[in-house]
Amino acid sequence: MFVKLRIGLALLCVAVGLGLMVPFAYLGVKTGLYQPRRIRRWCNGLILRALGFRVHVTGEISKSRPLLVAANHVSWTDVMVLGSFNDVAFIAKSEMARWPLIGGLTRLQGCIFVERDRKRKSGEQANEIASRLASGDAMVLFAEGTTGDGNLLLPFKSTLFGAANLALAEGGADKVFIQPVAISYTRLHGLPMGRQHRAIAAWIGDQDLVPHIKDLLAEGAIDVEVHFGEPLEFSAGSSRKETARAVEEHVRAMMQQALRDPKR
Repeated sequence: MFVKLRIGLALLCVAVGLGLMVPFAYLGVKTGLYQPRRIRRWCNGLILRALGFRVHVTGEISKSRPLLVAANHVSWTDVMVLGSFNDVAFIAKSEMARWPLIGGLTRLQGCIFVERDRKRKSGEQANEIASRLASGDAMVLFAEGTTGDGNLLLPFKSTLFGAANLALAEGGADKVFIQPVAISYTRLHGLPMGRQHRAIAAWIGDQDLVPHIKDLLAEGAIDVEVHFGEPLEFSAGSSRKETARAVEEHVRAMMQQALRDPKR
């Protein structure tokens, strides 16, 4: 009974809050009359509070531009976590645009949806990413290319770092800054998560979204840590593969530190 009541109250809170805030964010995006950055952060924070999440941050997003933020990926909630305290946009797979609720929220955050299997659109999408980077937007790239289980980091895909090359070629910049970021789900009801418990927060592969949202609402009280590393410089002579490996190593080290010694 208590779980059903918690889920009902959380959904009501999200529905009322988004009903008030989303129209203003949508108007800002469509008209360009104002930047709905604060509204976006409020929307993300509202969802996280409804889920019972607490976010702990170490470091900060770099002020250097053009900036590509390379992060690991555990769940759809990663977008809300990063977007709750930063003005960032995301590079995401096109399927995300069709997800209920999440698709609409990511659109409002200026997400670029990449259709990886449609080569005709790849050039157009690449140009948009390069343009956004060159204009000063901090773009978040989930460099594993998929979600992991929160315990181990998957290899970073060097091809995804092509956005940095494009910013150099199309945006006229002489270098791009790539900042490693680690997202770790560390505590459940105040207690450190074990390997088996991190599956509660992780959203992997073709897992149905709605049941996962329901499980998170029923569980609640999850702590998540975000660690920002020092940005690496990427220039015309830089190797994508070497850069991907270096960023991956930084993210892995921060992720393992968070899992070993979670914050309270």
